[in-house]
Amino acid sequence: MDIREYIESGAIESYVLGLADAQEAAELELLSRQHPEIRDAIDAFEASLESHALAHAVPPPAGVKEKLIGELKDGFVVTDVITTAPVISVNRRTRYIAAAAVILLVVSAGLNIYFYNQFRDTRNQYQALLIQKNSLLAENNVMQARSLNMYEGMQMMSDPAVRKVSMSGAGTGVKERENNLATVFWDSKTKDVYLLGNKLPQAPAGKQYQLWAIVNGKPVDAGMMGDCQGLCRMKNITAASAFAITLEKAGGVAQPTLSELQVIGKV
Repeated sequence: MDIREYIESGAIESYVLGLADAQEAAELELLSRQHPEIRDAIDAFEASLESHALAHAVPPPAGVKEKLIGELKDGFVVTDVITTAPVISVNRRTRYIAAAAVILLVVSAGLNIYFYNQFRDTRNQYQALLIQKNSLLAENNVMQARSLNMYEGMQMMSDPAVRKVSMSGAGTGVKERENNLATVFWDSKTKDVYLLGNKLPQAPAGKQYQLWAIVNGKPVDAGMMGDCQGLCRMKNITAASAFAITLEKAGGVAQPTLSELQVIGKV
């Protein structure tokens, strides 16, 4: 029999930890009496378990001993009869099994913490991916809406019934506005009006561009140019001789501020 191979097989660890069955335990006890090396290996493993358990022992909170003694005093009645309680001896193997149980409990707690952290990290990664997915879906929806608006705008601009009115800043009399450009697309059938700000400066905070239709020589409000992409849908206009844009306070005004005229163009 190869003693070294038997010692390294794990049979001793199973025996000390109480995992060996009756036949395996009886075999090991017999061999330990026949071979001192096996006895020494058993003692060494038991000693290592005891050392590990003592090194990782958690002391009870202060005051626990006094509290238990007090409760025991209150729970027992002192009599004159003194009886001798049987003393139950605990052999070394039982102590080592208990020590092994403590070690297994500590290891189990450590594994629980590890797997919980892994679960938390996985959950956070899933939530991050879900947020990214929703963000991409929202961006895709925006791009689809813009593409649809662009397609509809191209279809509308190619319609022979739609009149194109080019407006420039040349007629404003202000040199800084001479390069301003905007275009009105006016459907002569439906009277729908669309505005394209080809080249207009960014409106300052609290200001908006307001479109005007010149009807019988008088300005008629045709709507505000909002934060639209490409073509902006404006108010329907039944008839007009010209269109113009002024820069007004947000929400618009009833009459145009002529000093804020940005572009103008005849139909």
